[in-house]
Amino acid sequence: MSYSNDAFEFSPGRVPLLISMPHAGLRLTPAVEAGLVEQARGLPDTDWHIPRLYDFAAELGASTLAAGYSRYVVDLNRPADDKPLYASATTGLFPAILFDGAPLFRDGLEPSKAERARYLEEIWAPYHRTLAAELARLRSEFGYALLFDAHSIASRVPRLFEGRLPDFNLGSNDGASCSPQLAGQLQQVCAGAEGYSQVLNGRFKGGYITRHYGIPADDIHAIQLELAQCTYMDEAPPYGYRTDLAEPVRVVLRRLLEAQLHWGKTHYGY
Repeated sequence: MSYSNDAFEFSPGRVPLLISMPHAGLRLTPAVEAGLVEQARGLPDTDWHIPRLYDFAAELGASTLAAGYSRYVVDLNRPADDKPLYASATTGLFPAILFDGAPLFRDGLEPSKAERARYLEEIWAPYHRTLAAELARLRSEFGYALLFDAHSIASRVPRLFEGRLPDFNLGSNDGASCSPQLAGQLQQVCAGAEGYSQVLNGRFKGGYITRHYGIPADDIHAIQLELAQCTYMDEAPPYGYRTDLAEPVRVVLRRLLEAQLHWGKTHYGY
């Protein structure tokens, strides 16, 4: 049964694949909304339109889990202890800056420690409990579970990386979060998509969700896709969805998920 609240929207599927969308949320708490700088009010660092891009997931039988709150409230793809995931520039569990390095909040108007503790308890923890429980259900039912962590980002963010990102940025934590064979097959899907560029374990190797939940030895295989937003939307406000661009991308996304499911059936015989 599908389940929705302010923190997330969850729909269980009938195949051993869960699509996680931790940065798709748009909601703000009153404390966060009151403190944002003007530049941040349009939520520029959102993974825009991800649920719409993957709305064919139900046809495939995949489970979906999508965040309700903006990453400006709490970042669901960071560990609860806020230990940095990258040696280079990044943002934390409770972001204080925008991707371009500008302050996220006006002076003295960041949410309090008590507010943020509440976000961790009421937003971060329920998302991760649901994610972990669904992976456990899938593994119990099928003998294995596949996790696809779906993201997108502006194609150019000078503070985070040089130049333009490839279109499809796959991450498997350098082969630790999923079978190298599976990652290789997904990379081949992207490489075979005419007109698009791709990379495996480039700037984006997978965030906390990929690294924490992807344990091939326990038959849970996780991979992250960071999709360049210029492939499916306008990268300037109001960040409009471009059907003309998005439809060809959705074909590739569907092939990726189908390849992931096919690998699971072939590898596990179920």
